[in-house]
Amino acid sequence: MTDSNSVSYLVRITNCLQTILELEPQLERLEHGNSLLDEFAVLKSFLQKIDEVDLSEADVQRIESATANFLKELQAPLARAESSKSKGRRLQ
Repeated sequence: MTDSNSVSYLVRITNCLQTILELEPQLERLEHGNSLLDEFAVLKSFLQKIDEVDLSEADVQRIESATANFLKELQAPLARAESSKSKGRRLQ
Protein backbone atom coordinates (compact mmCIF):
# COMPACT_ATOMS: atom_id res chain seq x y z
CA MET A 1 0.00 0.00 0.00
CA THR A 2 1.56 3.26 -1.05
CA ASP A 3 -1.02 5.98 -1.75
CA SER A 4 -2.46 8.27 0.90
CA ASN A 5 -5.83 6.48 0.96
CA SER A 6 -4.11 3.18 1.70
CA VAL A 7 -2.14 4.75 4.52
CA SER A 8 -5.34 6.26 5.93
CA TYR A 9 -7.09 2.89 5.69
CA LEU A 10 -4.17 1.20 7.40
CA VAL A 11 -4.20 3.70 10.25
CA ARG A 12 -7.96 3.34 10.72
CA ILE A 13 -7.87 -0.47 10.70
CA THR A 14 -4.87 -0.55 13.03
CA ASN A 15 -6.70 1.77 15.44
CA CYS A 16 -9.72 -0.58 15.49
CA LEU A 17 -7.60 -3.64 16.15
CA GLN A 18 -5.52 -1.97 18.84
CA THR A 19 -8.66 -0.69 20.56
CA ILE A 20 -10.00 -4.23 20.74
CA LEU A 21 -6.68 -5.68 21.87
CA GLU A 22 -6.46 -3.13 24.70
CA LEU A 23 -9.53 -4.78 26.20
CA GLU A 24 -7.64 -8.03 26.83
CA PRO A 25 -7.10 -7.48 30.58
CA GLN A 26 -10.75 -6.53 31.08
CA LEU A 27 -12.03 -9.52 29.11
CA GLU A 28 -10.15 -11.88 31.40
CA ARG A 29 -12.64 -10.95 34.15
CA LEU A 30 -15.73 -11.83 32.10
CA GLU A 31 -17.48 -15.17 32.44
CA HIS A 32 -17.04 -16.03 28.76
CA GLY A 33 -14.06 -13.78 28.22
CA ASN A 34 -11.64 -16.64 27.69
CA SER A 35 -13.42 -17.67 24.50
CA LEU A 36 -12.96 -14.13 23.19
CA LEU A 37 -9.33 -14.09 24.25
CA ASP A 38 -8.67 -17.13 22.06
CA GLU A 39 -9.52 -14.95 19.08
CA PHE A 40 -7.01 -12.31 20.09
CA ALA A 41 -4.16 -14.39 18.69
CA VAL A 42 -5.86 -14.14 15.31
CA LEU A 43 -6.23 -10.37 15.66
CA LYS A 44 -2.60 -9.99 16.71
CA SER A 45 -1.47 -12.04 13.71
CA PHE A 46 -3.67 -10.01 11.38
CA LEU A 47 -2.33 -6.76 12.83
CA GLN A 48 1.23 -7.87 12.04
CA LYS A 49 0.26 -8.50 8.39
CA ILE A 50 -2.16 -5.62 7.87
CA ASP A 51 0.21 -3.68 5.63
CA GLU A 52 0.01 -6.53 3.11
CA VAL A 53 -3.78 -6.36 2.81
CA ASP A 54 -5.43 -4.45 -0.04
CA LEU A 55 -8.18 -2.41 1.62
CA SER A 56 -11.05 -0.32 0.30
CA GLU A 57 -13.12 2.36 2.03
CA ALA A 58 -16.02 -0.10 2.26
CA ASP A 59 -13.76 -2.67 4.00
CA VAL A 60 -12.57 -0.10 6.50
CA GLN A 61 -16.09 1.13 7.20
CA ARG A 62 -17.27 -2.45 7.83
CA ILE A 63 -14.43 -3.05 10.27
CA GLU A 64 -15.05 0.26 12.03
CA SER A 65 -18.74 -0.56 12.31
CA ALA A 66 -18.00 -4.07 13.60
CA THR A 67 -15.57 -2.62 16.15
CA ALA A 68 -18.16 -0.11 17.35
CA ASN A 69 -20.77 -2.87 17.66
CA PHE A 70 -18.34 -5.11 19.53
CA LEU A 71 -17.49 -2.35 21.99
CA LYS A 72 -21.17 -1.56 22.47
CA GLU A 73 -21.97 -5.22 23.18
CA LEU A 74 -19.19 -5.35 25.78
CA GLN A 75 -20.31 -2.27 27.71
CA ALA A 76 -22.84 -4.05 29.92
CA PRO A 77 -20.76 -7.16 30.71
CA LEU A 78 -17.68 -5.06 31.46
CA ALA A 79 -19.71 -2.72 33.67
CA ARG A 80 -21.10 -5.71 35.60
CA ALA A 81 -17.61 -7.16 36.01
CA GLU A 82 -16.31 -3.81 37.26
CA SER A 83 -19.26 -3.49 39.64
CA SER A 84 -18.62 -6.97 41.03
CA LYS A 85 -14.95 -6.18 41.43
CA SER A 86 -15.61 -2.93 43.30
CA LYS A 87 -18.19 -4.60 45.60
CA GLY A 88 -15.55 -7.10 46.63
CA ARG A 89 -13.22 -4.27 47.67
CA ARG A 90 -15.70 -2.41 49.91
CA LEU A 91 -15.08 -2.36 53.61
CA GLN A 92 -18.00 -3.70 55.59
